[in-house]
Amino acid sequence: MSDSQAFRATRENSHEADQSAEPETGITPGPQGAFKDVLAKNHARRGKPPVHFADMTEEERIAKAKELGLPKFRVKQLANHYFAHFDTNTAEFTDLPADKRELVGEAFFPTLITEVTRQVADDGQTIKTLWELFDGSRIESVLMRYPNRATLCISSQVGCGMGCPFCATGQLGLTRNMSTGEILEQVRVAARMMAEGEVAGGPGRLSNIVFMGMGEPMGNYKSVLHAVRQICAMPPEGFGISARNITISTVGVVPGIRKLAKEGLPVRLAVSLHAPSDQLRDELVPMNRRFNTTQVLDAAHDYYLASKRRVSIEYALMRGINDQAEHARLLAKRLNHYGDDWVHVNPIPLNPIEGSKWTASKPEDEQQFLDILHHANITATLRDTRGQDIDGACGQLAAKVKERNKALQAK
Repeated sequence: MSDSQAFRATRENSHEADQSAEPETGITPGPQGAFKDVLAKNHARRGKPPVHFADMTEEERIAKAKELGLPKFRVKQLANHYFAHFDTNTAEFTDLPADKRELVGEAFFPTLITEVTRQVADDGQTIKTLWELFDGSRIESVLMRYPNRATLCISSQVGCGMGCPFCATGQLGLTRNMSTGEILEQVRVAARMMAEGEVAGGPGRLSNIVFMGMGEPMGNYKSVLHAVRQICAMPPEGFGISARNITISTVGVVPGIRKLAKEGLPVRLAVSLHAPSDQLRDELVPMNRRFNTTQVLDAAHDYYLASKRRVSIEYALMRGINDQAEHARLLAKRLNHYGDDWVHVNPIPLNPIEGSKWTASKPEDEQQFLDILHHANITATLRDTRGQDIDGACGQLAAKVKERNKALQAK
């Protein structure tokens, strides 16, 4: 059985498990056996989120409308409210019969995410929001406005099971996968914030989506892809954000990369590499023990060939660990092995977890790293560090609020 077939079989089995009383397995297949996701202490079956308009197929929406005594054309009206106007307040849907508005709200637009707190940085152009889900779980999203675009970083899982030691989300462990509706609600709210001028700079348009928030997107493949298709479809089928402006990040789940390459979507793939050798990456990215650097880079290059989109290589620079000249030279050698201009490297100044041994690189080491890559004819740009004056790294705000609540309960 090929990697992609094994991945598909595992996902199908996971879907069947979702329909039963069994909890999620948290298993990712691999050529040397299975990688067991690092699970949160409270990882357990919590029930499913309420079914939302965004979770339904067109046929399911029409069937639900019929149950409510509404004709088929009402579904298109609802889709227009949701995807074109970013609105779920059915009490104000004047194109619906007044006696049906409350029922429609309950049936199609249950509340999936509720704001707990938000942090604002960069003169109001970066907004980080902590959301509470139906079961009390917490996730984060970050909206960042730039001169020529507005980018939303969204979560796809509650926590993360990949266990990378320098990552705040990785320290939380995996609680559960998010539904398509929970993923898309992050997008809808951000699109509304931009349209209504809630972000500094006045009214604008949400233009870019990056799946770089909490979770491993390839670990929640079905919901993520269902969300992506609705993000890039034109209203009233979706939000109308170009697939070319959507980035899906992974630590290197090879079967997921290969499956994504077959979807025919020109989304950008980002691989969180963080180390140029297996010895170092085994320490920084535990998934490397299942899919090593060669397997990951081979799959990433094949994605480039299939999609004609350059792959982003994400590389968090950590002082004295992976940021020295020898690391940059080996990274350049590994990437140039494929012989074409197929990657864009994003060295990222680490936003360290409070009290962690993993700290940010010295500015001179960051510059040296960039210079070596550029000298090797590799396109590389030091990532713009938004949110430095807030809990910028994903998972930090959730972890901080969790610890604060623990302290209050202990009093």
